[in-house]
Amino acid sequence: MRRIKAAAVSPSALPLAVMLGVAVVDMATGAEFNLLPVYAAGPAIAAARGSVPNVLVMGCVAALLCVVFAAKAERLGALRMHVALVAIGYVTLAAVYAAWARLRTERRLVDVQEVAQTLEDVLFAPVPPTIGPVRLAASYVSASRATRVGGDLYDAVPSPHGVRLVIADVQGKGLGTVRCAAVVLAAFRESAPELADLAEVGRRIDSALGLRTDGERFVTGLLAQITPSGHLVVFSHGHPPPLLLASDGRTEDVEPAGPVPPFGLTALAGPGEQRDSVTGLALRAGDRLLFYTDGLSEARDAAGRFYPVAERAGPLLRETCPETALERLRADVAAFTGAPPDDDSALLLVEFTPPSPPTPPTAPGAGPAHGAPEPPARPVIR
Repeated sequence: MRRIKAAAVSPSALPLAVMLGVAVVDMATGAEFNLLPVYAAGPAIAAARGSVPNVLVMGCVAALLCVVFAAKAERLGALRMHVALVAIGYVTLAAVYAAWARLRTERRLVDVQEVAQTLEDVLFAPVPPTIGPVRLAASYVSASRATRVGGDLYDAVPSPHGVRLVIADVQGKGLGTVRCAAVVLAAFRESAPELADLAEVGRRIDSALGLRTDGERFVTGLLAQITPSGHLVVFSHGHPPPLLLASDGRTEDVEPAGPVPPFGLTALAGPGEQRDSVTGLALRAGDRLLFYTDGLSEARDAAGRFYPVAERAGPLLRETCPETALERLRADVAAFTGAPPDDDSALLLVEFTPPSPPTPPTAPGAGPAHGAPEPPARPVIR
């Protein structure tokens, strides 16, 4: 309620203060320097923020002050007073028109912003906190103040072959990048839940970019798949590799054997090269993967040094829930750069949490089995 009252009073505060200031000066200078026409500043200023009725009220207040101080100066009915009243009237009418045009433009802008926000919510829907054997958390920061999203994108969907993820960065800036991002997301959501081959998902994305965009932009990205057993497959299309935060304390990049060109440029690579880009890794319970765009890795401090992702993100992302971990990472990046972001940045944190195997019943009083085999070493598939 206080906020509503403040919003209703604030458009009148400045015009009234200006007119009262003119009145104080008028009283101090006396009748010789009568400032009657200057009261027209009140309705003129009210047009910048007030409604049409507010402007009319300020015009009436200005005319009243003009008459009061004309009488005080013994100029009531004089030509100077009439000229000042006409000037106040013309300024008030002009201010009414300016306020009406401003409000109409503001209403259109609000409608456009609501449509844009609805489209953003549809195209860039939040990822679910859990899909199959993984927990997920995502974070997006746009460098543009006008929109919540830009050319970076991410998504995760379930499939019969495991959880499939995409994170990508459209080259360039502006509305064209959002259009390309929408095309990539649509192609991924259409193909990832159905196709058996993850490489074919990448080809569908590449084909969609060629058919539905002007072909003047390329997209760096990662396609990943995590099976219920923890087998990880990653295709890198010229994108920063994901960061593995292993449950045993190790932090390392998951480097593909041979990255292929970005989406939109994959025609430059042969079919065999796309197969060689696959990296396989067996995840263990508690392992986390950070997928990110270059808005994170290319964030700079005042000295021009890049943000050291592996060095600083590792300790921040191991503890607490994934959502809180990403919040801590964002705060650390902001402290490192000391400035607002100058590039879009998307983060996707994935934790492998397979269901616990059922515990076999034991006889009463029986202790743990002796000679139990050690857990197998983490296999790496190339």
